[in-house]
Amino acid sequence: MKTYRLDIRPLVARGEEPFPAIQAIVARLGPADEMVIISPFLPAPLIERMQSAGYEISPELQGDGSWSTRFRRL
Repeated sequence: MKTYRLDIRPLVARGEEPFPAIQAIVARLGPADEMVIISPFLPAPLIERMQSAGYEISPELQGDGSWSTRFRRL
């Protein structure tokens, strides 16, 4: 199992769309792999999209106000 981590806070701060970077990781995920996205907000649209694609989602609010959201294939 491999965990891919992506902190999108710098992308969002620069006004860049983080979805292409997220898609690049999703394309590499194997059956037992997981992805963790660190974001300045709860990534609700991404959560909905990934749930409909068969992923289990575990969002956690961090002490600094950011979100750490784990995505695993069901």
